[in-house]
Parts: sequence; structure tokens; C-alpha cells
Amino acid sequence: MRILLVSVIAAGIGALAWAGGVVKGGDATGRVPILVELFTSEGCSSCPPADAFLQKLDQQPLPGAEVIVLSEHVDYWNHIGWKDPYSARFYSDRQGAYASRLKLDGPYTPQMVVDGSIEFVGSDRGLARKAFDQALEAQKIPVGLSAISIDAGNTLHAHVETGSVPSDAEVVVAVALNHAESQVLRGENGGRTLTHTAVVRTMVKVATLPRGKTFAQEVQVKVEPSLAKDNLRVIAFVQEVHQGKILGATVEPVTKN
Repeated sequence: MRILLVSVIAAGIGALAWAGGVVKGGDATGRVPILVELFTSEGCSSCPPADAFLQKLDQQPLPGAEVIVLSEHVDYWNHIGWKDPYSARFYSDRQGAYASRLKLDGPYTPQMVVDGSIEFVGSDRGLARKAFDQALEAQKIPVGLSAISIDAGNTLHAHVETGSVPSDAEVVVAVALNHAESQVLRGENGGRTLTHTAVVRTMVKVATLPRGKTFAQEVQVKVEPSLAKDNLRVIAFVQEVHQGKILGATVEPVTKN
């Protein structure tokens, strides 16, 4: 995965209308945003059921919730016959950080992490339901995305706003494919056609906020030139430092703006 250029440009000073506090929910409908990260690999025979489950979650089946999904393809399966075209060391390292913080023996696939706090086997719908029930009770700060565009130089522009963070936190922006498909030729899934949703192509930290601060800036993220705009979504989330719990999140399509 090549290094991606990230720059943040100040977009003026002004308090957000909702910048002051922590609220339950986070969008105009009162739905609670729940960030669901799936660590997966096309080289893992146990992963396709979890990939399919993530696609179901992307269809918003949970009343009262806005489920924001991320498919993060790890690279440690690439040596057994099939190199996952969506994999990168970055996602393996991110999963490893979760394994360390959540005191696991080590990373595994498929692994689902809900709101940076609860992990389980990504195809286990019973454990997922328990995790979502808990996540629905969490207090979240509002996060907003607007003015999204991609210029001729393949730089994505977006305005990101957050409420006041209750603890030291990082603002993260990810760009993901709405849909991806592979004809797997070798490895444990050899001969299968695999489909994925919300496949992360880049994820970058755009700011670190001390407790009590807000964020309201335009961010710029370099994206791959081969990515079709009508197949992209942008996700912004706020996460406690040291890859802690998710404090707020939102998602928008690129082509809507």
C-alpha cells in the first residue's frame, strides 16, 4: 500500500451549533451511530460468511442505529497461495493494536470490532446482537461530513466537524469502496467469487484533540486514481487515543455532494 498524502487546511473559526456536549444518537433522526470494523482476508476460508454478514449490516437492519461498516483486509494470509488485492499491512497493524489493548492472545480472522470496544468472531450473529445492544446505549458526540469532492489530481476534499470530545481523541477519515468483487484463483477460497462492502482503501488520522475541544476543518486525502467516484464512501470517526473506544462517527457517499 503506497504512502498517502494527507493535509489538513483550517477552514475558519466558529463554534458548531452542537459543539458543546455529548448526546445520545448523532444524526437528525436520533439514530445512534455504531462503527463496525471487520478484519478479514480473501485467503481465509472462514471469512466469507463474515463478509456476507457485514453486507447485511450495511443495509441498516437495526432499529435506532446507523451501522457504519468498515471492511479492513489484513495481509498476513497472503503467503498461503492468494494475495488479497485489498490487503495492506496498515490494517494488520490496526488489528494488532486492538488485540493488544483488548488483551487477546493475538489477531485472527474474521474478527469484528464494534465501537472499538467489543470484539468477537465476525460471523457470530449472537455475539454481534449483544454487542449492538450495548453499543446502542453508548453516548456519542455528533460528527458531520459535508462538501465532499474529488479533484482532477485525485485528492478528496471534505469538511469534517465534531462535537466536543469527552477525552483525548483522534479524528480519523477513511475512504472505502461501496462494492468490491474478486475471482479468487488460489488459496483456501480458490475457485470462488467473493464480494465485499465498504472495503477501506485508505484510513488516515487528520487531527488529535485534547479533551473538551472540537474540530471543524477541511481535510484533503490523496486517493487512488483508479477508484470510481460513484463507488466510494467517506467515513469520519472520532476515537479515543491509543485506539480506544469510538466516540462518534458518520458516513457519506462521495457522489451525493
